[in-house]
Amino acid sequence: MQSMIPDYLEGALSGVAADDSGQTASYIPELAAADPDRLGAVFATIDGEVYGAGDVDVEFTIQSISKPFAYALALFDRGFDAVLAKVGVEPSGEAFNEISLDATGRPLNPMINAGAIAAHALAGPEGSAPAARVERVIDGLSAFAGRRLRVDEAACASEMEHAHRNLAIAHMLRSHEILTEDPRDVVVGYLRQCSVLVTARDLAMMAATLANRGVNPLSGERVVGDRVVRQVLSVMATCGMYDAAGDWATQVGIPAKSGVAGGLIGALPGQLGIATFSPRLDTHGNSVRGVSLFGRFSSDMGLHVMEVPPAARAVVRSNRVRGTAGDAVRVLRLQGGIRFAGAERFVREVMEHPPAEPRVVVDVSAVYSLDDVSRRMLLELVRRLTLDGRDVYLVDPEVIVPDPDPGEGGRVTVVDEIGEVPVSRDDVDEHGAPPARHEADA
Repeated sequence: MQSMIPDYLEGALSGVAADDSGQTASYIPELAAADPDRLGAVFATIDGEVYGAGDVDVEFTIQSISKPFAYALALFDRGFDAVLAKVGVEPSGEAFNEISLDATGRPLNPMINAGAIAAHALAGPEGSAPAARVERVIDGLSAFAGRRLRVDEAACASEMEHAHRNLAIAHMLRSHEILTEDPRDVVVGYLRQCSVLVTARDLAMMAATLANRGVNPLSGERVVGDRVVRQVLSVMATCGMYDAAGDWATQVGIPAKSGVAGGLIGALPGQLGIATFSPRLDTHGNSVRGVSLFGRFSSDMGLHVMEVPPAARAVVRSNRVRGTAGDAVRVLRLQGGIRFAGAERFVREVMEHPPAEPRVVVDVSAVYSLDDVSRRMLLELVRRLTLDGRDVYLVDPEVIVPDPDPGEGGRVTVVDEIGEVPVSRDDVDEHGAPPARHEADA
């Protein structure tokens, strides 16, 4: 039996195939000669599953899609302070190749050419030679993709012949001491970065690595850290689509980056990476059919990052009493993925209706994730229950709530399963009736 996802992608491609508006990038001969009818789309999940349709294995140059990844490498190699001192994070509202700086002399963000050239110069250890820096960038892009990538030398030469504007930008950056070396060397390296060959399949995996907190889903290699990923995705969300970023953020709502060879990526944190390929560009330099496909994906599957999910009704799985009289124990079972809102509802319920029983079981064996703030809230709840004189049993086989700290009035016992808690096996509620399931919204 075959998954329905490739069928869905085929249908999505069919829906945009007839759109022949836009044109290939005309200012670079190698890009102008691209086949304008190429079309492909790929989904890559954070556990390494890849679904594709169309021209998913056709190679093309990465171009500006390299920008968020080179920015990530710069942040990882040099640290936030060094990079933010030379590259801002504000949306420009201008075209990708605009010659502009902010009031401090920095490029506005790393997604426009000025910021991308500065970010390229910050990749690798401080003082790296130009060739070593380029190798670091190619190694890093390859780690994101999960395979060794190479430079299209013909495309690189073609771009260098028409690099007058990028050279002007680099000299401007040098005049403001954003660059501290020969501007031409930096531009040559930056254009080699942009000339790396990729496929839509590669791009989807690169995006999935961002979605997977910097860990490549196939190789298992950590390419960059969590904090770097958060920074990169934030800048992609606000600046990745140039002067169309506002429309994109409101209508599509997926952190994204486009390239003038026709590629387009999107990364949904904790979910998947998406890539499309179609060389015809709109007036912003974004793939016409790629933009349409992303709009459909977002609408069909609810992928907008600001989409408000329905309130979960599964954080508190049950709230009941086990045993009778002196053997009575309050059992609170939690489940699912718990973040602040779910933890707050659980804590509020316990605070508003404190257990009357001297012993309380908090069962987190069915909880599969617990963020830091929820973990701290749960630990504090346990502590306060012990301060009120209750003995607390924490059913925590996966140790997702480490080192519970009991208060002075009670004790905490950590067990692997509820069967280790010394209570009656007969479940009844406070009135002697069979227990009713109780759920709370998260």
